[in-house]
Amino acid sequence: MRSNALHERNNVKGSIEQERPWRRKLWLTVPVVAGIVLMSAAPALAQEVEEEAPITADAVQIALDNIWVLIAAVLVIFMQAGFALVEAGLTRAKSVANIMMKNMMDFCVGVLAFGAIGFAIAFGGTGGDGLEDFVGTSGWFIGSDIATNYLGESTLQLATFFIFQVAFAATAATIVSGAMAERTKFKSYFVYSIFITALVYPVVVHWVWGGGWLSDFGEGYIDFAGSSIVHMVGGIAALVGAAFLGPRIGKYGPDGKPRAIPGHSIPFAIIGVFILFIGWFGFNPGSQLAADDAVAPIAVTTLLAGAAGGVFAMLAVWLKTGKPDVGMAGNGVLAGLVGITAGCAAVNNWGALAIGAIAGVIVVFSVYFFDRVRIDDPVGAVSVHGVCGAFGTLAVGLFATEGGLLHGDGLALLGTQAVGVIAIASFTAIAMAIVFGAIKAIIGLRVPEEEEIAGLDVAEHGSAGYGLDLTTTGGGGSGVLVGAGASAGAAVGAGR
Repeated sequence: MRSNALHERNNVKGSIEQERPWRRKLWLTVPVVAGIVLMSAAPALAQEVEEEAPITADAVQIALDNIWVLIAAVLVIFMQAGFALVEAGLTRAKSVANIMMKNMMDFCVGVLAFGAIGFAIAFGGTGGDGLEDFVGTSGWFIGSDIATNYLGESTLQLATFFIFQVAFAATAATIVSGAMAERTKFKSYFVYSIFITALVYPVVVHWVWGGGWLSDFGEGYIDFAGSSIVHMVGGIAALVGAAFLGPRIGKYGPDGKPRAIPGHSIPFAIIGVFILFIGWFGFNPGSQLAADDAVAPIAVTTLLAGAAGGVFAMLAVWLKTGKPDVGMAGNGVLAGLVGITAGCAAVNNWGALAIGAIAGVIVVFSVYFFDRVRIDDPVGAVSVHGVCGAFGTLAVGLFATEGGLLHGDGLALLGTQAVGVIAIASFTAIAMAIVFGAIKAIIGLRVPEEEEIAGLDVAEHGSAGYGLDLTTTGGGGSGVLVGAGASAGAAVGAGR
């Protein structure tokens, strides 16, 4: 039986050996045939893909335009961090968390309010009857109507354009935070932020950038990136808000003279200035709304004006007080940047230097002026953004290479710029007086005296901005609260 079983096993093994060569041939043949088929089909497939999605110069340009404007939008959004640090540094440590919260909510609220309402008011169509000269009434909630009515033949996608514009809206809103610092109820500020991004700022945008009445008034109003539309609107709103609030406790002595209330961190303030300077290269060159040859020259005029503003503000305050004040020099940088924003594409490099230098001097004396008239602006927002925004817009009528008075083209453009500045300032002042007046009457604007003295962090948000320092010294074991009610650092600017 063993021999029979062995014989059968040998027979099976032999048959398997006979089958294996055929199987090897089969497995070798299949991939060879498949490879031949794929190789023969490859040219046809490649030709089909190429025909369906050709890469053209226009397609590349469209992609570059959208990518560049998105990058510029991110730079402008990053400016929120700069504003927060400047404001925190130039004010006292006891309200630093409140300041950070306001700046964060300006952006978050701005995105929602501008997206739902403001974007349509700024850039939407109206259906005629003259209303389109003043306000848009279509494209709510980032509707596609805006792409049809406004973008037209632009290479930008609606999404790209919205992200860039909402960054500007948040910037206009956050300017006000510094002027109202250390004494404003958070809930009242939150309501204000909704109104300015949803209603007030978008109306001004429509007048100029949305094709409204001011865009083709006279010689054609020029505000390339927003000296008046963004910065002056924010500065005028800051002025109205500070006036409704009144000065901080202890700001003015019994004789009525302003007292310095030092900021708690000069490093915060100057790091914030650098962040804003970097962000401005998205603000101004990004406003070209395309990746083309105009971007770099706009960046150069922006750079020159910011640098000149810092140097000349330092010199002005040095001559006035005998000390080159750090905070005032930082405000000079921002003043130069605000000043050039309207004309960054319309002036040459010499004009940019002049505008920045003049703005740097103006901001120093403006800060002193508002201190004397009892407008308590802890960070100089009214002077930097409001006053220098107005100056920068008017300066286009002087320094523009086409139409500017100093280039031999008469007063026509300067007159157009003046009308626009007066109209925008008047509308903003009236609208914000209504907003702040209503908030003050219904909710109240100012925190109670005891909360202002103790600081807004704990009273408004439940915890101190800097918390506890648990480091022990010597044999002691008690923690020390850092920044609660403290004021440290050198005086920043005149009267602050």
